[in-house]
Amino acid sequence: LALYFHSGEREEKCIIEDVPSDTLVIGNYKVQRWDIHKQDFLESAPGLGMFVTVTTPSAEVLLSKLYGPQGTFSFTSYLSGEHVICLQSNSTRFVAFAGSKLRIHLDIRVGEHFLDESVVQAKDKVNEVNFRLEHLIEEIHHISKEQNYEREREEKFRKTSEETNSNILWWAIVQTLILISIGIWQIKSLRDFFISKKLV
Repeated sequence: LALYFHSGEREEKCIIEDVPSDTLVIGNYKVQRWDIHKQDFLESAPGLGMFVTVTTPSAEVLLSKLYGPQGTFSFTSYLSGEHVICLQSNSTRFVAFAGSKLRIHLDIRVGEHFLDESVVQAKDKVNEVNFRLEHLIEEIHHISKEQNYEREREEKFRKTSEETNSNILWWAIVQTLILISIGIWQIKSLRDFFISKKLV
């Protein structure tokens, strides 16, 4: 997931990431600040920090840390489900105009370990091959976790659908019985009315 969004200073922006359990999540971000004179976003935002908070599906804070204007954060999930990742700028005395517009570039990788280029470019080709093989094995494990998580979600959805269908069926039966009872009562009332008026 790679995106960018605009935000005001000290304004909190959150995204929701659906993550399987026991999965590494790595996020890279960069903050740019709007320059009134140049009418453009500056490449760096000196004096600004970024406060990153990650909340689990059970509303437990998994990560809460202050970083610089550009950085990397990571966490490992222990629950399957929607994790809320929030970023909020931290204005300081070096910032001239608090509340100015910011552009935040965010790149989130789920279940992926970044390749160490120094190892990849090593002269020892055997180590390079071993490293790449370990990376591929990690990718396979991550895909397997994703598939298991999707199966769990599908099973949960199927059970919910079956329960809903069962409830609808019982409600339809109850409605039918009520309508039949009302019909029988109306016929009996009409018959009694005719008898009382000596029309039959």
